[in-house]
Amino acid sequence: MTKTKKLTAAAMLVAIGLLTGTLIYIPVGASKCFPVQHAINVLCAVFLGPAYGVLTAFCISLGRNLLGTGSIMAFPGSMVGALLAGLLYQKTKSKLSAAVGEVIGTGILGGLICVPMSKLFLGTEVGALFYVVPFLISSVGGAIIGYLILKSTEIFRLSKRLNQ
Repeated sequence: MTKTKKLTAAAMLVAIGLLTGTLIYIPVGASKCFPVQHAINVLCAVFLGPAYGVLTAFCISLGRNLLGTGSIMAFPGSMVGALLAGLLYQKTKSKLSAAVGEVIGTGILGGLICVPMSKLFLGTEVGALFYVVPFLISSVGGAIIGYLILKSTEIFRLSKRLNQ
């Protein structure tokens, strides 16, 4: 895929992430869970790679913060998840690995990174589960959605070949 096509695809995914980020979220505790962000991370991992995945996640997080629909905690969760999903897919070529990487990267690692960030930026001291649990809930749902989209495109291509 050319650089222009990758940038265009990334821009479209950012637009989708921002549009759905203002419409579709699930409040869990102190955080807003955006499962579409996690689905986008899985799609980016497979179609665009880890660098574009992190860039896309950053742009969506920045846009949501500028629009007032996100928090500063969106950055570590989404970006670490996108990176791990992309790296695991790159290494294994498994769509399931990309989904699992998203869940581990966002749900666990991103949630843990938010603990010192909340003290530094928000002045609050919270335990790790304060972020890990909601991030896991959101990332599992989004990773499943992303994985199902990938599998459905695979089935669509297979049926198209069979009908030729």
